[in-house]
Amino acid sequence: MESENIECVSVSDGMVEEEEVAHVPHPFLKPRGNGSGTVSGGGVGGGGVPAPVIGPVARVHELLECPVCTNSMYPPIHQCHNGHTLCSTCKSRVHNRCPTCRQELGDIRCLALEKVAESLELPCRYLSLGCPEIFPYYSKLKHEAQCNFRPYNCPYAGSECSVVGDIPFLVAHLRDDHKVDMHIGSTFNHRYVKSNPREVENATWMLTVFHCFGQYFCLHFEAFQLGMAPVYMAFLRFMGDENEARYYSYSLEVGSNGRKLIWEGIPRSIRDSHRKVRDSHDGLIIQRNMALFFSGGDRKELKLRVTGRIWKEQQNLDAGVSTPNPCS
Repeated sequence: MESENIECVSVSDGMVEEEEVAHVPHPFLKPRGNGSGTVSGGGVGGGGVPAPVIGPVARVHELLECPVCTNSMYPPIHQCHNGHTLCSTCKSRVHNRCPTCRQELGDIRCLALEKVAESLELPCRYLSLGCPEIFPYYSKLKHEAQCNFRPYNCPYAGSECSVVGDIPFLVAHLRDDHKVDMHIGSTFNHRYVKSNPREVENATWMLTVFHCFGQYFCLHFEAFQLGMAPVYMAFLRFMGDENEARYYSYSLEVGSNGRKLIWEGIPRSIRDSHRKVRDSHDGLIIQRNMALFFSGGDRKELKLRVTGRIWKEQQNLDAGVSTPNPCS
């Protein structure tokens, strides 16, 4: 990654002021109530603080927690001759020995606990992030895998970053930890210069975050091997869910010497990984020979200028069509 050769110019746009992102509240995984995960009420503990009350559902839910991995157990739930339970995934990990009493597990199912689980209704695990839904025990896991309130993965592609959070938290994380450039506005104008374009490895070259229409967008520009040939690719990702991303469109343009390549598309949600978007070729792809032609000169140095804009589609509900809304 040769960040020192990158020039980023945002046309008619300003840089994000320091305080605009620095003081964004961080509601991700903020505890509710007393922060203990239990419901307060009933009696009063020391210091006048209400003592936590654990209801019957909470107790049953604890019984459904695997003692090995601490995840919720789903059928088949196994038990040893002494009644100790564990999930089917961990049964193979403990070599058929009960982790509590070390007795042989065998193939005994805890049908009673499985039946009890069927009667439970529990809130989504992302309740603290805003999900109000309550589900039967066996439907809860499926919902949580697709819950719109679940945290997002960090969209930075330069390293395997394991940070997760909501959008305001990730914006601050990208700026502070990954030192990503932040721009306000819906247009962009970037120039990339590389002294030896023939030395291309799989690497992300540039990530820039744009703030417009009250949303955040990630512009990626990189080089990678497509088969045996090096290519350059630019694409946009939306910092939100797919159902919101479809209300926006973007265009990318690169060219010189009276010729140009233009790409128009819908930004992909950051729910889709950077690699998934890149490998689907959903963006502006420039072959190396074409990129060197656009660079001009003796073609020994890469000089690419990528311009583009983002716009919001104006929804026409009566006609069922959308028209561009260029206003930011």
